[in-house]
Amino acid sequence: MRIAVADDGGLFRDGLGMLLKAAGHEVVGPVADGGALVALLSQTPADVAILDIRMPPEPHGGLDTARRLRQEHPGLGLLLLSQYAESGYLVRMLEIGTAGIGYRLKEQVGSVAALSDTLDRIANGELVIEPVLVAKLVGRSAAAPPGALAALSDREVEVLRLMAQGRSNASIAAEMVVTVKAVEKHTAAIFAKLGLIDDTGSQHRRVLAVLTYLGAAGQVP
Repeated sequence: MRIAVADDGGLFRDGLGMLLKAAGHEVVGPVADGGALVALLSQTPADVAILDIRMPPEPHGGLDTARRLRQEHPGLGLLLLSQYAESGYLVRMLEIGTAGIGYRLKEQVGSVAALSDTLDRIANGELVIEPVLVAKLVGRSAAAPPGALAALSDREVEVLRLMAQGRSNASIAAEMVVTVKAVEKHTAAIFAKLGLIDDTGSQHRRVLAVLTYLGAAGQVP
């Protein structure tokens, strides 16, 4: 895989390049800011671009650059990295797209295995969100949120709450003492009631449903 790297921290940029090469990827660049990355990718193709959220141009050059790259290179995967798990960053990332894009903490992609798994998923069109961020947001409130979720039954809210904790359908079924098929039925009803149509993809709809839950609880600005 050809990976473009942009980060204004020289040591991190070099270390990331070494990890990528150890994983068998070809590193394009690396560069230190968004403008240089845009110029680089206008001349050199890549499969995924890795961007530091807080790199120049300030204050959030990675997000601004990612938006521009998605417009100019729709098929390019985007991995946004940060030292901080910020819900505001997540919301802005989702405004860019929900396919072939990810937000991970730098400390969580410090191994070949973790980095390769994230890049493979993004290259395959998935939406990848740092699990720590979801756990942090869910942990603020266990109460069923109002507003957007008013149409959901109590059981559906409970499924969604467990979904927001990163649980699989099997794990949710075990927690609620129901069958996996029953969880799948509740999940389909949640998607329908929240207006998450089929062409967004099952995994993407799952993440967007979780974000609706968090936002309705006042946990995502």
